Amino acid sequence: MNALKQTQAYLLVSILVVILQPIRGFAQQGSDASKTSLGHIPAEHDGQHDFDFSFGIWKTHISRLLHPLTGSDTWVEYEGTSIVRKIWNGRGGLGETEADGPAGHLEALSLRLYNPGARQWNLTYANGKGGTLTGVPTIGVFKNGRGEFFDTEPFNGRSILVRNVWADISPNSCHFEQAFSDDGGKTWEVNWSATDTRVIKESAAEKMTLPPTPAEPDGQRDFDFEFGGWNIHLKRLLHPLTGSTTWIEFDGTSVTRKVWSGRAQIEEFETDSPVAGHIEGLTLRLYNPQTHQWGLYWANSKDGTVVAPQIGQFKNGHGEFFGQDTLNDKPIFIRFVWSDTATSTPHFEQSFSEDGGKTWEVNWITDQTRVADESDKANGTSPHTQ
Repeated sequence: MNALKQTQAYLLVSILVVILQPIRGFAQQGSDASKTSLGHIPAEHDGQHDFDFSFGIWKTHISRLLHPLTGSDTWVEYEGTSIVRKIWNGRGGLGETEADGPAGHLEALSLRLYNPGARQWNLTYANGKGGTLTGVPTIGVFKNGRGEFFDTEPFNGRSILVRNVWADISPNSCHFEQAFSDDGGKTWEVNWSATDTRVIKESAAEKMTLPPTPAEPDGQRDFDFEFGGWNIHLKRLLHPLTGSTTWIEFDGTSVTRKVWSGRAQIEEFETDSPVAGHIEGLTLRLYNPQTHQWGLYWANSKDGTVVAPQIGQFKNGHGEFFGQDTLNDKPIFIRFVWSDTATSTPHFEQSFSEDGGKTWEVNWITDQTRVADESDKANGTSPHTQ
């Protein structure tokens, strides 16, 4: 298991994703005893509220096995704080955690997204030192108040199973354990244990931030222009790389908030088109202090899955970010370009290339107009999101 995942597992208790399902109405007014007084029946339980307990601010006590799967019995202790905030109006979540112990200081975040199709959770993590999300999500569900989530990862040159378990959940406390197995799940060794105690209710958690880190002139503030609320006009090419010239237009809003005191950020994005319908997503932007570059991670509420990042940086106010993907079973390059970032109307374009970057076709254009005031920009919040 990579070092990031080992040091971030305790964060799993710090984040939640909630996808609100509408209550379904009866088609007919009858005398069915299952009908409520309002003429509705509750939506079926599908697990999307199982992490509701984790909203707010928590004190966490962590015990970590120093050398897993080696016969070691040396544990180190940490004390810290986790702040958990809603995103997507409660249908997503992001948590920031800081902890200290004899082994040093930890700073990290956890992004948890619910997949309504699979009725499972996709959990990814990032460490403040590296500024990248883990490549392998931990996936699972809750049953009878107990959550179990699994993945397979390399550890010391071999493949192991990883299990995360939540139990003993109450309104003001919960317990988490991570365990490894190198025998296909026959036996498990616990290597991380965390007990969390609630200290502040959810409304306060929405407004608080962890202690700030001084800014450094190395690019980690290049996305500060995005903090706050925006009106968005979007144009999207309907069929990229096919010769199509049909564009669809959307209008909507976005809100960008601070993470890690501004060294990362989360953007909630929502637009509508009378032709193509509704788009609701998020972008998590993480700064890597080692490479002085940014990783931009996108997720759509339809499947709750984070796609591979675009990596890049700003030069003279112009940002370029690149990645690789497939389109119609063909490998392509993707380019993001940010411009006019010093104005109140930043401009964004996405382009695809199928010839190794020799030529690019623009397929997504976004123009933004600020709607939040300067105090909201400074705090990385917007009044209508609280």
